[in-house]
Amino acid sequence: MVRFFAAFHLIFLIGFMSSGSESLRFDLQSGHTKCISEDIKHNAMSVGKYHVVNPNEGQPLTDDRKLIVRVTSATGNTYHYSDKVESGQFAFVAAEAGDFMTCFWAPDHQPQVTLSVDFDWRTGVAAKDWSNVAKKGSVDAMELELQKLFDTANSIQEEMNYLREREDEMQDLNRSTNTKMAWLSLLSLFVCLSVAGLQLWHLKSFFEKKKLI
Repeated sequence: MVRFFAAFHLIFLIGFMSSGSESLRFDLQSGHTKCISEDIKHNAMSVGKYHVVNPNEGQPLTDDRKLIVRVTSATGNTYHYSDKVESGQFAFVAAEAGDFMTCFWAPDHQPQVTLSVDFDWRTGVAAKDWSNVAKKGSVDAMELELQKLFDTANSIQEEMNYLREREDEMQDLNRSTNTKMAWLSLLSLFVCLSVAGLQLWHLKSFFEKKKLI
């Protein structure tokens, strides 16, 4: 039973760890752009690599099959830029939190060609090179798995703290909005009562002038 729960926790944590990675292949036509976003926390490690699939193995790629690649943060800061490349990679520690965007541009060309691009993007624990960790530390398989679990647990804790901070921010925003709405309601009530009072005063004055009351 202990082994079962240990295995279950291992599968769960590794599944969580793999959620910070995105590996895909997509097609991109000449003159078009494709952007991929990733939500990255502050101080989180992020690594990525990409390359254009060569339709003719052994032959060099022509200029019409090269890319312009840019990685930017939500505030517009550039973390990586490559011009007319067939492959490349990037690695950075996020100095800010938010949605980071990797955009691929295929230069305009006639006749139009379609490029196939392989892109692998990893963040957080998934960005760590575990094979190098094992080589440098001379650790066995069990120790390596424990180190993975330890780092993953830390990542989960950081994610929970981040979500808790976001929840507190949303609660503060809700409280602020409710307070403003309450003051607005009181102001609206005061205006309505004032208008009603002015209307009564005007009617009373009118009837007094006409000597109806």
